[in-house]
Amino acid sequence: MQIDQQTLNDLGIFNRIEENSIFHLLNFTVTSYGREQLQLLLAKPMPSIEQINERQKVIRYFTELIPIWTRRITNGTLLLIDRFYHTRIAPISYPSNAVTIAAYRLLNANSFGAVRYSAKQFIDFLKGIAEIRELLDNENDYPTIRSSLLVLKKMLEKPHFQIYQKKHITVADELNIGYFMQKSKGEIQNALQAFGVLEAWMSLAIACQKHDFVLPTFTERKEPYLKAEKLYHPLLQNPKPYDIQLDQESNFLFLTGANMAGKSTFIKAVGLSVYLAHLGIGVPAKQMELCYFDGLFSNIQITDNILQGESYFFNEVKRIKDTVERISDGKKWLVLIDELFKGTNVRDAMRCSVAVIEGFRKVKHSLFLLSTHLYEIENDIKHYPNILFRYFETHDTDGQLSFSYQLKEGVSNDRIGYLILQREGVIEELGRL
Repeated sequence: MQIDQQTLNDLGIFNRIEENSIFHLLNFTVTSYGREQLQLLLAKPMPSIEQINERQKVIRYFTELIPIWTRRITNGTLLLIDRFYHTRIAPISYPSNAVTIAAYRLLNANSFGAVRYSAKQFIDFLKGIAEIRELLDNENDYPTIRSSLLVLKKMLEKPHFQIYQKKHITVADELNIGYFMQKSKGEIQNALQAFGVLEAWMSLAIACQKHDFVLPTFTERKEPYLKAEKLYHPLLQNPKPYDIQLDQESNFLFLTGANMAGKSTFIKAVGLSVYLAHLGIGVPAKQMELCYFDGLFSNIQITDNILQGESYFFNEVKRIKDTVERISDGKKWLVLIDELFKGTNVRDAMRCSVAVIEGFRKVKHSLFLLSTHLYEIENDIKHYPNILFRYFETHDTDGQLSFSYQLKEGVSNDRIGYLILQREGVIEELGRL
């Protein structure tokens, strides 16, 4: 699946304020290595249904391992191993004996303490990956994590690292481990990375279980298809679920509703779920079936560029142009457009919106979700059979607004902007000027 940085930003996969990101929601890692690998996993959707299914298989297996996963390896463990390679350590003799130990302690007191402490952390790491190796005893069953398992297996089989199996570790053992740590920097760092990969997968398994995400079903259909039941946005405290179905015959969703009614949240929820599905992990829904999408492209959070002299409207146009160029490849795309052409006057916005919709609605190999506050353009497009008209309603009870956040058939005619100005006291304040 193709996706650009703007779409990742629109969907909130990563965010400058981490607590508001999907990454934060899925991050149950305890080490910096696991965190780094989780970021990499979340930035790389899979190129085929076969690889997605393989990832789902890994998620299912790791979910079974949650209760018995090793707790031995902490972030402190790995940080102290890292620190060993950033500390000036005097060369260590091998093999260590009483004489060499005494001499090393006398001549290199600082190094002596650092080596022993680092060796203890590394032995804990070896014990931890040995526990993981027992849990994941057949790397050939899981191609997605095979290379990481083989790295750990290779390290555990090194004769000089077998010390971790001893019940009583001596000072000589610790210095011997320190000696081989000095000689095996690259290999050890590869092992730390490999552990990070496995921890990232465990984090995703924990997240899917904790948040009740469901693994979606992919269909081999050649035409675009998306069906979800009780889909919701996972970052909301009390999300309202949606049902949605789009296919080649009804591939364009025209969405209307007042501000705050839920349009943007709905579009982001759909896009996010499709993206997570293509990562091979669970989605926030009761059930989901979809085709493989070759690309996901959004037009949600557009900004101006003062330094380059580009207006908000100009950047909206550029983004639409980019969309046209991408979907011209004949492949299956999911296109998300929220509040099209906010950067120009109403008449221009209506004319531009109709032109864009009439162009996109002809593209039958992709699916489109478009929200707008320009309800009036319904008359220009209502005769197209592949456009679905849906809206979010707003209730006004004695000036008090409420939102059902339920997707309904038809087009909204709610206009609540002036009412909100009144409710917030702005009209009254303006009258006092």
